[in-house]
Amino acid sequence: MTQRHLDRLTAIDASFLHQESADSHMHVGGLTIIEGPPPPAADLLGQIRRRLHLVPRYRQKLAHTALDSDRPVWVDDPSFNLEFHVRHTALPSPGDWQQLCQLTARIFSQALDRSKPLWEMWLIEGLTEDRFALISKNHHALIDGISGIDLATVLFDLSPDPPPLRSTGRPWRPHPEPSTAELLGVAARGAVRAAATVCAGAIDALGHPERALARAQEAAEGVGEIVWAALNPAPVTPLNVPIGPHRRFVGVTCRLEDFKAIKNAMGGTVNDVVLTVVTGALRSLLISRGVRTEGLELRALVPVSIRAPEQRHQLGNRIAAMRGPLPVYISDPVQRLQSIRGAMDGLKESKQALGAEVLTNVQNFAPPTVLAQASRLQFSTRLFNLIVTNVPGPQFPLYVLGRKMLHAYPVAFLPQQHALAVAIMSYNGEMNFGLLGDFDALPDIESIGEHIAIELGTLRALAREAAAAAA
Repeated sequence: MTQRHLDRLTAIDASFLHQESADSHMHVGGLTIIEGPPPPAADLLGQIRRRLHLVPRYRQKLAHTALDSDRPVWVDDPSFNLEFHVRHTALPSPGDWQQLCQLTARIFSQALDRSKPLWEMWLIEGLTEDRFALISKNHHALIDGISGIDLATVLFDLSPDPPPLRSTGRPWRPHPEPSTAELLGVAARGAVRAAATVCAGAIDALGHPERALARAQEAAEGVGEIVWAALNPAPVTPLNVPIGPHRRFVGVTCRLEDFKAIKNAMGGTVNDVVLTVVTGALRSLLISRGVRTEGLELRALVPVSIRAPEQRHQLGNRIAAMRGPLPVYISDPVQRLQSIRGAMDGLKESKQALGAEVLTNVQNFAPPTVLAQASRLQFSTRLFNLIVTNVPGPQFPLYVLGRKMLHAYPVAFLPQQHALAVAIMSYNGEMNFGLLGDFDALPDIESIGEHIAIELGTLRALAREAAAAAA
């Protein structure tokens, strides 16, 4: 994974920068609960310092090309100070779960400093039950959550007593900050590479016209599906209102085996069950708000990876957004699962992801003004009601400084006019939800977490009945 000085941001990464505002922060991250007494802050700093060479991007900041005529580039930060990025705090007594969620919300309410590397990590002491927490916060332009290239990936170990990490043998020395001429050169090289890509595609099309025609037809169909979605906007709901900079956060702990048991008894995938549970919880929220759900179908923005196997270790976000239906009008949870299963099967067979990739590739040649408009369209409230992202994590324990990570809760982001984002991550037998909401629009966000647990329990009981009947 080569992360070099003067790397240009991809079009997708640049779009996350353009989309950010004072009220809509484009950082993501996670809350992890770790067993045992907290380590001294100096020990955590030392652990991170020993491993930063594995993720050089975390010592780099943004630099804009002359007149902002091109996408920004990553450059070494000559004034990089690890103590600025690694924060240390403690909860007041009693140090309970609600206090930790409130602290997580406050941390994610604060924008990252654009003049420095775009990340923070917080060491949290004062938790009950002889535990401590780590909160990671990274700008979406910095990492790709699906490929897992971030600091947390290299910070954790596979055993409590790992072998010593091989040292680079030399201290880090930043490159000098680039001059205007160097930045213009980066822009010129980027234009040349873009032109070369177009030429290569044209040459391939001339050599294989039938294959090129088939690809063009599929691409047109994919873009057409996205345009059709834009012409059929998502419904107006209390989740789609102007938001402020302040957040609420709720974490929900579930067992992965429950989702698998439901899937095995009733069909579909684990993700189908996740969406069914989320849909049921949203139905309960809307009903409690006095919203009529008859005939109402919400639309979720579901990020999917478009990273090919050979691109697994390449940098930059390689994701596309698909719009999945959440049928809150269906009261019966089994029927709701069947409906979502059919819809998601159809979505996988559709060309939405291909269309999104085509638009992404077009953005690679777009100037910043066009990128800014494209990013606003991508996160338009017309297209979806909320983000629902499900990231698979390792099904084995991880350790930091010899201490076992017990729980992991992901945190997504809120685009403008979107008051709720639901992030899900599996880890070591758990399937945990991180609910991020606007502070003013979602004072009842805890009820969503409660209904997630209720919906899962209902489906689990029905799955047991179905399994018993089949036996």
